[in-house]
Amino acid sequence: MASNDTIKKTLLVAVALCIVCSLVVSSAAVLLKPAQVKNKALDRKSNILAAAGMLEPGQSDAEIEEIYASKITPRIVDLKSGRYTDEFSPEGFEQKKIAKNPKTSIDLSDAEDQANISRRENFSIVYLVENNGQLDKIILPVHGYGLWSTLYGFLALESDLNTVAGFGFYEHGETPGLGGEVDNPKWKNQWQGKEVYDDGEVALGVVKGSVDPDKEGSEHKVDGLSGATLTSNGVTNLVHFWMGEMGYKQFLANLKSGEA
Repeated sequence: MASNDTIKKTLLVAVALCIVCSLVVSSAAVLLKPAQVKNKALDRKSNILAAAGMLEPGQSDAEIEEIYASKITPRIVDLKSGRYTDEFSPEGFEQKKIAKNPKTSIDLSDAEDQANISRRENFSIVYLVENNGQLDKIILPVHGYGLWSTLYGFLALESDLNTVAGFGFYEHGETPGLGGEVDNPKWKNQWQGKEVYDDGEVALGVVKGSVDPDKEGSEHKVDGLSGATLTSNGVTNLVHFWMGEMGYKQFLANLKSGEA
């Protein structure tokens, strides 16, 4: 009687097993995708609310959705003109894809690319918090390269469009315990109340060491991250880029004058 232990049968079993496993993995990916998309959107909303100081510990998913829907108004901004645009809808707007598309972004020169991002999107989504029809806060997406990764976060400003209401990152790959301390609540809290501009120029940034509160300009500075100079520099650079002429500066000026 012929033996079943042949190379041909072994290969057939292996191929069949691979096909079954691939079908299981593919099916799981398809079935789980709606939940993944929903969780990703919820996480983004949570980080937007956190930057604006509107997220409380222990809030449920439903509460986060309710606060976001009732308090946050997303708008699309044309960074070139510094004005709102209806060219894109905030619903489903993916800024990373916009930044990668040569038709909707620009290639930055070395002199322009302070945040080390290579390309800058022409359109950005911003988030308005209004109270009785008046602007209370605005949350701006920012990103730039640190030591090991691109840091993605939100910088929230008070209604004067100069005072920081909050700042935090939702995605990065910096070293835990060093550059990863950008997630430390104590460090993030230092940004609140700081001022972005000094005589029209971006002055906000991270210093090496600790801020001397008695030193002139301390209202624009935040303590450096111990042992993470390059990450600290990266944070300063991305703030200067996005708050400067290549970022939101023209839009904020237009918004302040009522011309946005």
